[in-house]
Amino acid sequence: MSVKPIKLSKIAKYIRKKVLSMSTDEYRKTSLFATGSFDLDFPIPDLIGKTEILTEEHREKLCAHLPARAEGYSWSLIFSTSQHGFALNSLYRKMARLESPVLIVIEDTEHNVFGALTSCSLHVSDHFYGTGESLLYKFNPSFKVFHWTGENMYFIKGNMESLSIGAGDGRFGLWLDGDLNQGRSQHCSTYGNEPLAPQEDFVIKTLECWAFV
Repeated sequence: MSVKPIKLSKIAKYIRKKVLSMSTDEYRKTSLFATGSFDLDFPIPDLIGKTEILTEEHREKLCAHLPARAEGYSWSLIFSTSQHGFALNSLYRKMARLESPVLIVIEDTEHNVFGALTSCSLHVSDHFYGTGESLLYKFNPSFKVFHWTGENMYFIKGNMESLSIGAGDGRFGLWLDGDLNQGRSQHCSTYGNEPLAPQEDFVIKTLECWAFV
């Protein structure tokens, strides 16, 4: 009886997930930060809640970059500007008792779709928090994902006036104001990312936050 070999890309994806959950010191001690595609034929999870942004193609591509502890779970809508209003304070309240990574999906007024995956729920903090599971992504003009570079640990920081994901040298990978109206995306050392929108400053049309439960 023949045994079907495991594709290298599957092994690479497994290694990536293990490395992204490491501490900074562990990360810097290893040289096994593998790249590769994720080609396991898992079904796209069900949505609990109605999306105004995500297509099946969006979900399929994002599934390949979820942390292992989020795989196989339904995506549950925790917050949307359409249902809960344009207020960062409301977003924090909806996540008060949430224990899950969070997928932030943004569509701007120019119909660009982009966002972030955070390793934990969003809350007010005086300091940066989160882990290397966090990432940034964009769909326009093509799908790209920006993982933690290991350069710093500026994953997430928020107060009532703004939310920042990724930072360095006074620049933010993704920054949102307290009214969830204006946003900014710049190259930052946390993720080594391109700006997520064609222009650094953008206006939010719709924002959704999904948890994995």
